[in-house]
Amino acid sequence: MSPFDQLHDWPVDRVAAAIVGPSGTTRHGPTDQPFALASVTKLLTAMAALVAHEEGTLPLDEPILEGAATTADLLAHSAGIAPDTPEQMTLPQTRRIYSTGGYELLADLIAQRSAMPFADYLHEAVVRPLDLRATALTGSPGASADASVDDLVRLAEAWTSPLLVDRSTLERATRPHLPELSGVLPGFGRHDPNPWGLGPEIRGDKDPHWTAPENSPATFGHFGRSGTMLWIDPVAETTVIALTDRDFGDWAVEAWPRFSGAALRG
Repeated sequence: MSPFDQLHDWPVDRVAAAIVGPSGTTRHGPTDQPFALASVTKLLTAMAALVAHEEGTLPLDEPILEGAATTADLLAHSAGIAPDTPEQMTLPQTRRIYSTGGYELLADLIAQRSAMPFADYLHEAVVRPLDLRATALTGSPGASADASVDDLVRLAEAWTSPLLVDRSTLERATRPHLPELSGVLPGFGRHDPNPWGLGPEIRGDKDPHWTAPENSPATFGHFGRSGTMLWIDPVAETTVIALTDRDFGDWAVEAWPRFSGAALRG
């Protein structure tokens, strides 16, 4: 039985998915068509920020906000920025406050430093070199891009292989930044700790979680309110992507871990 058989029972009108494992890539549905990513957009913006770091445009450890918050803090939601605005809510490096506003601030800083609109920077730094044919920023750099499953397969490869940035940068970005911080994982409650990398959420020992219990603690990725998810398990050498047209809700809390477990079992 294929893991994709489960997708027929999902309460969605349209779904596309891919499983990338040691034996190759399998796909389901219209994998070349764009879907609204919601917060999975952050994986695109974060990769652009890693490129900016290596170019010297916006180094990860440079203090960029009052209170000594760094670029890395913005990426890892530890800058103390409010969830939906670029306002300072608390002291940096004290809590994990999931912040789309922080990503908008980050994109503004990259635009200022690079002297080009962030959408153009994202295109030149990530979209064009990876040949992402259905990807476009449509609004907020933290929550509003469209992309296809095929494009996200290539983006996931860039998060695991030095296609755009050095391997040492990827290793730093995919391990916990300030690993002791606690905070709320949207949709899944408060976790102490709540590990996060420089862009991707890191599974750690969180329970409940949107990946499977079988996923390793090193698993990293993101999910979006629009019913989208992408995770990479470096221990299992497996990537899973699923994009839908139904907003995240109870159905996803139940369906995504089950699908993830089936993908790991093959």
